[in-house]
Amino acid sequence: MGIVCNLRRAAAATGLIASVVLVSSSAIAAGGAKHAVAQDWHFEGVFGTVDRASAQRGLQVYLEVCSGCHALKQVAYRNLAALGFTETEIKAIAANYEVTDGPNDEGEMFQRPAVVSDSFVSPFPNAEAAKASNNGALPPDLSLQVKAHAGGADYIRGLLTGYEDAPSGTDVPDGLNYNPFFPGSFIAMPAPLAEDGVEYTDGTKASVDQMAWDVVNFMQWAAEPEMEQRKKTGFKVVLFLIILSAVLYAAKRKMWSNLDH
Repeated sequence: MGIVCNLRRAAAATGLIASVVLVSSSAIAAGGAKHAVAQDWHFEGVFGTVDRASAQRGLQVYLEVCSGCHALKQVAYRNLAALGFTETEIKAIAANYEVTDGPNDEGEMFQRPAVVSDSFVSPFPNAEAAKASNNGALPPDLSLQVKAHAGGADYIRGLLTGYEDAPSGTDVPDGLNYNPFFPGSFIAMPAPLAEDGVEYTDGTKASVDQMAWDVVNFMQWAAEPEMEQRKKTGFKVVLFLIILSAVLYAAKRKMWSNLDH
């Protein structure tokens, strides 16, 4: 699979430009924000499911653009099997990263290639290192970001595609950027997505809108990987309760049918 060849963390060299910032400790959070336009997501509704093709492309966007600054600590590489990746592909993806392990027989910690049972490797060893590399801003973990914001997927997509020049007369503080979808409109993160920022392995045109759409689908799956199973279980429970109610009603009518009312 061609994605393996593109999994180098080039984003680490470009700092904040190569990340998907959703929250910034240095952003001015006063004031309202522009409401994102509601989208028709494949995962929405009682029978909604994961758009796996889009989520796979979103993984590529995360690995090539976002992972240089943003962690995904709640997801293990082996979880990617649910998106349709084979064990060989997952091993190849994990092997591009190193984790600290140990101690060894000499009592020393050591570095080893990540394996499928490891969680996604974080770009920084701790929060202080992350802030030091990002002008004081702490890039948030992306594992649950879709669930962390009002508007969820719509908000994140709006944020990723909503960077624009500030209105005339608006002074943008040093180190911040204008984005009307962000509370307060000023965010520490420059626009993370650029046209053809990645080369999709399936040949899809990597427009900003497409990359934003795909990475949001991936983030939705990462935040709720059990969604499809939960919906299936819920449907079965509702169906069982309907049948049980019908049986109980029929039994009640049979039990009381011979009594004179």
